[in-house]
Amino acid sequence: MGGRDHSSHESNRGAEGAKREESKAEFSEDEEELIARMFSLVGERWSLIAGRIPGRTAEEIEKFWASKHSASNHQR
Repeated sequence: MGGRDHSSHESNRGAEGAKREESKAEFSEDEEELIARMFSLVGERWSLIAGRIPGRTAEEIEKFWASKHSASNHQR
């Protein structure tokens, strides 16, 4: 019986971790504006931009920018 409870607990913990990652991946309006302003100033220097946004990595910002930029290109 204990094994079943443990596996159930593990799957719940995995779902919570994924949910936290999703919420972290979402950028606030302020973060989006700052990324756009910084990009216009320094270009694709993601680590420099990430240094201005606490808790964000260069990889997160680059992925965000690529997804936003490619989404707007597909709408045209």
